[in-house]
Amino acid sequence: MSNDQHHNPLKTTDFVGRTSLTVARRFSVAPMMDWTDRHCRVLHRQLTKRALLFTEMVTSAAVVHGDRDRLLGFSAMEQPLAVQLGGSDPAELAAATRIATAYGYDEVNLNVGCPSDRVQSGKFGACLMAEPELVADCVRAMRDATDLPVTVKCRIGIDDQDIEQSLDRFADMMVAAGAAHLYVHARKAWLKGLSPKENRTIPPLDYPRVYRLKARLAPYEMSINGGIETLDAAAAHLEHMDGVMLGRAAYHEPMLLAEIDSRFFGEAERSSSLTAIMHAMAEYAEGELSRGTRLNNITRHMLGLANGRPGARVFRQILSVDAARKGAGPDVMLRALAEVEPERAVA
Repeated sequence: MSNDQHHNPLKTTDFVGRTSLTVARRFSVAPMMDWTDRHCRVLHRQLTKRALLFTEMVTSAAVVHGDRDRLLGFSAMEQPLAVQLGGSDPAELAAATRIATAYGYDEVNLNVGCPSDRVQSGKFGACLMAEPELVADCVRAMRDATDLPVTVKCRIGIDDQDIEQSLDRFADMMVAAGAAHLYVHARKAWLKGLSPKENRTIPPLDYPRVYRLKARLAPYEMSINGGIETLDAAAAHLEHMDGVMLGRAAYHEPMLLAEIDSRFFGEAERSSSLTAIMHAMAEYAEGELSRGTRLNNITRHMLGLANGRPGARVFRQILSVDAARKGAGPDVMLRALAEVEPERAVA
């Protein structure tokens, strides 16, 4: 690692080493099932070069036994990038970690926060908060399998757990096991009685509980997640935390990511115009279509780019309806752009 990187921790150019990863965690986009696929991440990289991005959660069993290139493949432009694994078998998670490491990820994250029925039946995700000893065994096995940082994403508790005692115990065991960072979603997960969708909104947010955990474990580094909808709110959380993680807000209002690098990473402001983004994504789509990708697999992540602008409704309609038609090509993206910026749609 260069002296320059030691003296200037905000310098993340030529992404290498843990110092730069620590900086990237200052703002991250949450792993979201069915959303943060490789096409979504390429879009987000048009908007922020510095934030840490995550894959969708992929199970350790799928990584070990499934189509690894489909599950783990990514382009270098998506980095810094963390892969999120789900599982509860230490040996299988270790094997999946070794495989993911070989693909060139920057971090391996263990999901201990997802409340879905499928996750519970497979004994991973949020239900593991009831078994911190097992999670610690998983973290140790994963750490032994890689030189990359192994991190954990969790809730503040599940069901009727006491969020003071149980969260402290869980976090202490993660630190002792060698987890490099905790991403804490500031809600309980109710595994009995609430659907996964309800679990994202109904359990009350308790940001002060996460702040207390961070203060008790300082200088151990920790990020906060859950219900954060604006960059002003993110900045307020960073007065207490090392990092902030946005999920649905970043997905549905992607243009807010265009302010991240200047606001949170000290970069000079740069223009991230809708025109430039749409042309970059059209060029990306051209390459992807030649490999058999359908256009709507890319454009489905782009629907929020023109939110609040005249023509946004037709923009969304073109990117959802027209892009799904057989043979749809990158010109569909530029037609959508023409509805919002007619004078700048043609290169």
